[in-house]
This record gives sequence, C-alpha cells and structure tokens, in this order.
Amino acid sequence: MYITNKTKNPQMQQYLKHYLFLIILVSMTLNSNAQFRDTAKWKALFAVGLNYPTTDGFVDGAYAKSVNFPTVNLGIQHMLKRQYGVKLDFGFNRFKNDDKSPEFKINYSRINAQFVFDPSEYIGFLPMRLRTVLHTGPGLAFVKPLGNLGYNKQTYLNLNMGFELHYKLNEKVSVYTDLAYLFGLTSLNNYDSVLSGLGAFNGSVFNLTFGLAVSLSGCQFCD
Repeated sequence: MYITNKTKNPQMQQYLKHYLFLIILVSMTLNSNAQFRDTAKWKALFAVGLNYPTTDGFVDGAYAKSVNFPTVNLGIQHMLKRQYGVKLDFGFNRFKNDDKSPEFKINYSRINAQFVFDPSEYIGFLPMRLRTVLHTGPGLAFVKPLGNLGYNKQTYLNLNMGFELHYKLNEKVSVYTDLAYLFGLTSLNNYDSVLSGLGAFNGSVFNLTFGLAVSLSGCQFCD
C-alpha cells in the first residue's frame, strides 16, 4: 500500500501542475482583455496638422491657399462597447489668402459630437498594434475673419466625417493620423448684404492631422 501511494503521488502532482498552469494562463488572458477594454474606454486626443478650405466657400476673387497651417484638434472619447462609442471634440483652423487674392486671414473653429466606430476586428490582415477608426457627427462652425473684416463673423452647422489610423505604442498611448472632411451645411446663397465681401467663408474644410491618443481609464501604470 505504501509503495502504491508513493508511485501515484508524482502523477497526481504532475496533473495538478498542468491544471494550475492552465488556470494561470486563462486568468492572464482574461485579465489582459479586461485591461484592454479599461484602457480603451476613455481617451483624450490631441492632434495638429494642415487644412484645405474648399474654393466654393469664398466670394469671387477671394481664395485661400491650398495648404494652410495650423489645424488643432482636441477631443475626449468614450467607447460604449469594444467596437463603437462617442466623441466630443473641438477644432481650430487658420487659413489665409493665396498669392492671387486680396489679403485676409480667417479663423475657423468648430465643435462636434460624433459617433465612433472601430472596424479593426473585421479587417483580418491588420497587425495587432494597428487599428482603424471611423467617425462622423454634427456640429457648429464659427468663422471669424481677422483685422477690419471682423464684421463678417458667421456661425453655421457642419458635419464632420473622418477616418483615423492608430498605432499603439503601449496600453496607454497611441499615435494616430486623422483625415477628416468638415462639410458646411450652408452656402454662399445664405449671405446677406453685410456678408458679401472679403473674408466671408461659407464652405467646407479638409483636415489632415497627426497626434496622440492617451488613455484616461484603467491600467494607469502598465507598460
């Protein structure tokens, strides 16, 4: 009897080791997935870049440069589920006249509430650190010409539509680029007699920005 128990104990110990290893592996996997969800739940976004205002937003004879700097975007994002969420963001654009137009400068600011969708899991060939994000939503645009053109201030609705590409540096920080189209829900026909002159802009804007997305939730000290 003593010899039989002694021969079975090593086998039992081996089985226990296997089960223990399996439990630890499953626990680490579940914890890793939960950690990802926590860090992705709330994010702050900051990006800078360039902009192009469409020519149809200006009166005849007054056009902006094709490439203008700066564009600044600030936002906070909340993922309701792994694939989708919402974002509130503020943007600032500055554009100025091209060489063949009378001199002017315009500040174009906007605030948008947007729906965010992450289709990365449906795109099988992407590396794990790379994610794609689509966003769209309505907002308000605030146009303010500078200098003595300030009386041509305007406010109108816009629709922001964009595509982001994120590369995760670690669980807390990602670098990303965002190509967005700010469609102005207005037209030159909406001008009154005061807003028919130089510096008025009723149009749309293309933005290309590069920035950082930083987690505000979960795993504050993870690598």
